[in-house]
Amino acid sequence: MKLFSGTISTLEQSLNYSSVKQKIISQNIANVDTPNYKAMDVSFKDVLENELHTPIAAIRTDKRHFDFKSSVGSNMISRNPIQYNQNGNSVDLDKEMADLATNQIYYNAMIERINGKFSTLQNVIRGGK
Repeated sequence: MKLFSGTISTLEQSLNYSSVKQKIISQNIANVDTPNYKAMDVSFKDVLENELHTPIAAIRTDKRHFDFKSSVGSNMISRNPIQYNQNGNSVDLDKEMADLATNQIYYNAMIERINGKFSTLQNVIRGGK
């Protein structure tokens, strides 16, 4: 019997994705003036599918222990080889800033959702009081 649905682990993986996305965007912004730097991105679909279907090998010493899952790896991909600057750099600062704002909204939504799940569990544990 599963103690929880897969919702909490899916939300956790979504938060991990958002964290990786934040790092990639920050790296792109930091290298906006670096010659020949190619902007990177991370694919949500690839990361989520990989994480949901590939548990790490771990030894459970008791059947009541939770299954172990691997953490989000770096499924970074290089964006289209478009050159925005004359020095070979492909970072579009406006796009990166828009992606940064979008990622922040996504992260906040996932935090609110997981907080709601834990509040529901806390309410059940207290007996609905």
